[in-house]
Amino acid sequence: MTRALAIALLGAVLAAPAFAQTPKTPVPPPAPQSPAPAASSSSDAAFAAYQRGYFLTAFKLATDGAANKDAPSMTLLGELYANGLGIGRDDVKAAQWYQLAANLGDPQAMFALAIFKFTGRGGPADAAAGVKLFQAAAAHGNMFASYNLGLLYLRGQNVPQDAKHAAELFEAAAKAGVPEAQYVLATMYREGRGVAQDESRAMQLMRQAALAGNLDAMVEYGIAEFNGTATPKDEAAATALLRKAAERGNPVAQNRLARILSAGKGVPANPVEAMKWHIIARTDGRGDPDLDIYMSKQKPDDRTAAEKAAKLWLSTEAPHS
Repeated sequence: MTRALAIALLGAVLAAPAFAQTPKTPVPPPAPQSPAPAASSSSDAAFAAYQRGYFLTAFKLATDGAANKDAPSMTLLGELYANGLGIGRDDVKAAQWYQLAANLGDPQAMFALAIFKFTGRGGPADAAAGVKLFQAAAAHGNMFASYNLGLLYLRGQNVPQDAKHAAELFEAAAKAGVPEAQYVLATMYREGRGVAQDESRAMQLMRQAALAGNLDAMVEYGIAEFNGTATPKDEAAATALLRKAAERGNPVAQNRLARILSAGKGVPANPVEAMKWHIIARTDGRGDPDLDIYMSKQKPDDRTAAEKAAKLWLSTEAPHS
């Protein structure tokens, strides 16, 4: 059963799921004294109710599980209180439940509580405690904790700056399939930061992150694939990837897609679509004088159609993701 509840750590680190299937391989930081508990049938039932949106049922089942010292049930109670699902939002109670579950060795609770410590939810902000909780969660196999901890070491934020250790943490998370870790590690291999420079390995990781939906990776790998830079050239596949990124609101991808569609490389030329994406990218600050000239040379009816399509897209598109 996948437990994918989103918790955002503002500023210092990126958003990451609080509940997810954790890989078997731990990472280097020291482990807490108690082992991570296995999920019980009561917590499984509570999570199943949660995933179906039956939050009151999930709350009741998790409360029953917590009364029997079931750590995953306690963690779920923390999540329900943290997000006000089925009950009133109460950060203090959420932190208390996370703490109880963390004391019993639950890595998801450690991760969630770390985020609370960094952001000052449920009590005073305490970055030092947050770091220790990330370390404990990572040591118990929570790869989102490994990723976020890696960011801290990479930036030297609340810990000594250590690119090599950051790369080790990202490597563990990347192997477990965390797209954000795959992307950051790819940039480190490309730059030779914390690891030996390896453009081939960088592109391998970038591709994995792109296929998993990391937006930055989609753009960078799409451009590399279109040009055949350190990866086999495939204009059609690259265009499809850049189109997905453009539709998710990335202005760089929108500009590249406009250029591809205007030139008809990898896909048939499409002046209306090219102008549409150019207008959209330009609206978001990604101007392109060459495409302005291209647009001025197109048929008036095509320009009108493109402007209409761009206006419709801009008025209905969800915020960038």
